[in-house]
Amino acid sequence: MNPRVTGLIVLLLPLALTVSGWVVAAPAPAASPGSAPDRTYAVGVRTFDLDRGATRPLPVTVWYPARGGPATAPAASPPRHNVPVATGRFPIVLFSHGLHSLPQLHAPVTTRLASAGFVVAAPAYPHTRRAARRFDRSDIRRQPADAWQVVQHLSRLNRVAGDRFAGHLAVTRIAAVGHSAGGYTTAGLFTPGHSAWLRGGVVIGGGGMPGASFGGPPAPLLFVHGEADRVVPLARCRQAYRRVPWPKAFITVTGQGHGEYLTPGRRGFAQTLAATTNFLRWTLYGDARARQELRSGAAVPGITTFTDEL
Repeated sequence: MNPRVTGLIVLLLPLALTVSGWVVAAPAPAASPGSAPDRTYAVGVRTFDLDRGATRPLPVTVWYPARGGPATAPAASPPRHNVPVATGRFPIVLFSHGLHSLPQLHAPVTTRLASAGFVVAAPAYPHTRRAARRFDRSDIRRQPADAWQVVQHLSRLNRVAGDRFAGHLAVTRIAAVGHSAGGYTTAGLFTPGHSAWLRGGVVIGGGGMPGASFGGPPAPLLFVHGEADRVVPLARCRQAYRRVPWPKAFITVTGQGHGEYLTPGRRGFAQTLAATTNFLRWTLYGDARARQELRSGAAVPGITTFTDEL
């Protein structure tokens, strides 16, 4: 997110999502107690474009667990394009980028999530991505609807005979993760009327959509924020956190700014990745051990502090 976005809250228009923009299913049961995969997968990647007209293009990058032997660290083993999906059915994680960014710039995070057993779908939003033909930061208010269209498209692919994703997507187990403006987009998915398939969210360096309330089926939320963030101040994220009526947690990355801790090797990266992965393992696989690991590992003296209301 570009520093010029300071004051984002003032410039955003109120969020206006209607039920007609969602797949509103009957309440789905919580993820049954179980365990997430205990292996590391090789990672595949595919891309597609949602045909939505010239004024609202939506290219999407998807990282996914791929067939093959045990993977090395994602950084040392680049994703392979259009390879077969690993055996099994995998939950969907919708990843949203920030202003002037792109899905590929978050590959250090998305590939690691895919290697842990998630299908990670990341749209390049039409008017907030890097090099957008017509950049418009206020378009963030429309991005939750874009995001859900990606989920709907994946749900269709899951039913298309011969598609590599067919039968491999756990379409009733979905979570959302986003950084900066993508964090606002993520928060904007959890408004009244949201699908019960949406089971949890991680807001990183973001806040809540102005004029929108959290509502609908309960879904745990995790907030991660840099203590010294000057783009989206910590207090703004705390305000959004206090409005969440469901189980929630807040990780503060000590001394860090707007997103350095999403870079491998930087202070807070290991803790942010581990917390996000464990949160997703718990909310999407029903893995109680992952929930305990999140709680036990989220507070590291000198690196992170942790508020636990899960």
